[in-house]
Amino acid sequence: QVQLVESGGGLVQPGGSLRLSCTASGFMFSTYSMNWVRQAPGKGLEWVSRILSVGSSTYSAASVKGRFTISRDNAENTLYLQMNSLKPEDTAVYYCAQGGNYNAMYYWGVGTLVTVSS
Repeated sequence: QVQLVESGGGLVQPGGSLRLSCTASGFMFSTYSMNWVRQAPGKGLEWVSRILSVGSSTYSAASVKGRFTISRDNAENTLYLQMNSLKPEDTAVYYCAQGGNYNAMYYWGVGTLVTVSS
């Protein structure tokens, strides 16, 4: 049974940093691309970042590029999102999602809330 569990969310001040984690189980983690997707209050889903299985190449949305860094530890079946220089508009529930063919994302975690406010 595929399971993805996010953690590390919380309240941070603008300009601060936070590190999100996603622990995975029930599938061969190292063979899948992984994604972070977020949903701000009253907004739709926004793709944030992706890390590939082969070569661990990374891609990020323009809104977070240069501030967020996606990484993975295959030995620990864990996905990370290092978030720096946080802005109020980064406030959202952050989800990790398993990547599939043609950028599909079939399995999602339940999310962790990040609130950026003074």
